Amino acid sequence: MTDQLQIGFGYTDGDVDTNHSETVTLNELAERRLSRRQTLRGGSAIVAATLGGSALAACDSKVENDPSPTVSAGTAATTSSGRVVTLTGTATDNGTVGAVSWTQTGGTAVTLNGATGNTVTFMAPSVSAATTLTFQFSASDGKSVSSATTTVTVNPATLGFTAVAKNKLDVVTVPAGYTVQVINRLGDPIASGVAAYKNDGTDTNFAQRIGDHGDALYWYGLSSAGARDDNSSTRGLLVQNHENINQQYLHTAGATSSAGVRPESEALKEIECHGVSVTDASVNATGVWSVNQASSLNRRITPSTPMVFNGPAKGSDLLKTVFSPTGVAGRGTINNCANGTTPWGTALTCEENWAGYFRRSGDTAARTAKEVTALARYGVTSSTGSYGWSTVVASDSANTLFRRWDARATAGAAATTDFRNEPNQFGWVVEIDPYSPTSTPRKRTALGRMGHEGCWPGLFVVGKKPAWYMGDDSRREYLYKFVSNTAWVAADATATDRLAIGDKYMDAGTLYVAKFAADGTGTWLPLVFGQNGITASAANYAFADQADVLVNARLAADTVGATPMDRPEWTAVNPANGQVYLTLTNNNAAGRPLAGTDAANPRHYNDPNGTAQTANYGNPNGHIIRLRETGDTTEATTFTWDIYLFGAGADLDAANINISGLTGDQDFSSPDGLWFSRTTNAAGLVKPVLWVQTDDGAYTDVTNCMMLAAQPGSVADGGARTITNTGTGGATATQATRVGAAPTAATLKRFLVGPVECEITGVDTTPDGRTLFVGIQHPGEGGTPAAPSSHWPDSQATGTAGATVRPRSAVAVITKTDGGVIAL
Repeated sequence: MTDQLQIGFGYTDGDVDTNHSETVTLNELAERRLSRRQTLRGGSAIVAATLGGSALAACDSKVENDPSPTVSAGTAATTSSGRVVTLTGTATDNGTVGAVSWTQTGGTAVTLNGATGNTVTFMAPSVSAATTLTFQFSASDGKSVSSATTTVTVNPATLGFTAVAKNKLDVVTVPAGYTVQVINRLGDPIASGVAAYKNDGTDTNFAQRIGDHGDALYWYGLSSAGARDDNSSTRGLLVQNHENINQQYLHTAGATSSAGVRPESEALKEIECHGVSVTDASVNATGVWSVNQASSLNRRITPSTPMVFNGPAKGSDLLKTVFSPTGVAGRGTINNCANGTTPWGTALTCEENWAGYFRRSGDTAARTAKEVTALARYGVTSSTGSYGWSTVVASDSANTLFRRWDARATAGAAATTDFRNEPNQFGWVVEIDPYSPTSTPRKRTALGRMGHEGCWPGLFVVGKKPAWYMGDDSRREYLYKFVSNTAWVAADATATDRLAIGDKYMDAGTLYVAKFAADGTGTWLPLVFGQNGITASAANYAFADQADVLVNARLAADTVGATPMDRPEWTAVNPANGQVYLTLTNNNAAGRPLAGTDAANPRHYNDPNGTAQTANYGNPNGHIIRLRETGDTTEATTFTWDIYLFGAGADLDAANINISGLTGDQDFSSPDGLWFSRTTNAAGLVKPVLWVQTDDGAYTDVTNCMMLAAQPGSVADGGARTITNTGTGGATATQATRVGAAPTAATLKRFLVGPVECEITGVDTTPDGRTLFVGIQHPGEGGTPAAPSSHWPDSQATGTAGATVRPRSAVAVITKTDGGVIAL
């Protein structure tokens, strides 16, 4: 919203060209008039400078009886951080008013836009308590200057929008006062000479187009000259993951195969649609966002892009392949889900559900018992592999880009003659320098191999060892933390060899896994060879060395007794206090049976979905847990925790299911994406805004997926709670847990609802907080080429589109019509 203060002013030109008096000097006359009228009241230097000396030029004998301009500064007003304030000056006079100006005379400094006009605006600054700003409005009629003051009281930031209602529309719905643009749609060209996307299944060359299933994203600022500029909000590199594909829409009539063999052209298109995109995006003077197709900074990183391995597992026998007999190199990244970042300006992309892409079964006799155990633990068990890429007969017999997806061990062969180790090349955190389009991404093995959902940094404190927090996205998997061996040096944030700085902080350190206790405390258990039972004598797996521990981090976490969680996904760190938030998307009865709950994963109930009222037992709506490190330091090995929010429909049992007391403006299901606003604007300071995104199947009979904005409290702001869970046949069981304070209408509300069958995933803003980027993934995923079930983004303008228009994943660009900070 815009807060307006009305301030009156007018101007009379008068006779300013000639001084007719010969009895006093110009300076004497000016001094006399300024003293008599008390025009500046201590601010004479400011006004004289602003008005360019016009007060002195106004001295002539005829003006002694002329009245000065009558100026009103209006009444005092109140606003809150991050909102746009408009000051409009008015005045009366018997002639014409000339020079006018606004100046700030007290309080937290702000930038006045249009400070020499009657109307100026400014952004209310971030404050931690009510703060009064004072402003002076001055005007000259050419003979004298008059001024008046007003005050604006700024309160701490609050959520300043009306909640969006749940809906099943085929558009991105945002609050009143906001607008939506769309960029980076599936297939959009990002290189010179690449044709516009036809969206009919005939398009090719996705190595130079935006990929499918856009996921986590992050803004890296650019100067007008194209150099790194962390403060730029008008031009930057948008780095986005491309997790998966809507296979049916990529081909003319859907995917085809002949005798179980996939066509090379189709498989190549599908492979290239995965990975990461880097695009040069900017806004013009009229507020229109676009991507520069011809920018030399644009880049696609696909499953075929050369990579290198760094850290303890580099060169391990477990990473040796036909492509890299020395185990130091690899090709590509796949199923890139959530992300992370570094203060030195690099992007972290995370490989999540990579295991299913590999064909591997029936080769147990050709493998060791250890290999079989490891492959089973990571789910590399498919007899076909997702999309059947390994079946392609390449036109070039030397091309192994398709055969690599066949991970079956062959009799008499070895890791360097078949692709048995290819699955070990995935499941890592990958560091990318977005500012260097020819640089080679590095897989950081010290952070462990798993189904990495994300890798979010804790607070960087000079002299302290930094940490990154990571969820392993599968039911009954774990929360991890990597702590660097190297204490943070602030100067490294501006280094130009960014990947070398990554080597310094991310190639050596300790990987930990979380164990939650029922009393609201927890422990970080180190995953280090030789400690906590991680040895060659471990009951579940005979570890050989630290490289083996990191390649098989899940098995190491099993060994030390980590707490299995309800699908740990995104992590986010509150920039005001360093507390860590983790989304636990959901679980089912198999993953969390009635007797299998614990304090950190406490619920078991049924949330019927759809008209058939299908049994949906377990924790179908998910929750968000949060941790406070002991001593508020990333180096801690213990923590406290509680559950910040429980996902649930507003109509569900408040005592045992809707434990957070969510209303119809707040209810949600299956939290997934999670991010705190940047500290470069009011939304990320004092009480930062937390964004919660959903990837839901349990509540989609009521509403499409959504994004909420929140201002959370702190760990332990609630208390202990005991709930009663229910199972099939009416069975019940009680479970004690730790619950955060219930949200209020002022601290949690729905900001956005997406189009049909989408997931909302990926969120960031420009540094000034005035532009929000949101990933809209796989709209219409249940449709067919002949009958798409969504038509977004074509439907965004009117809510409808042609019946055969295919949907496309894309980035929604959301701005506030008054130019204020998003959500405030």
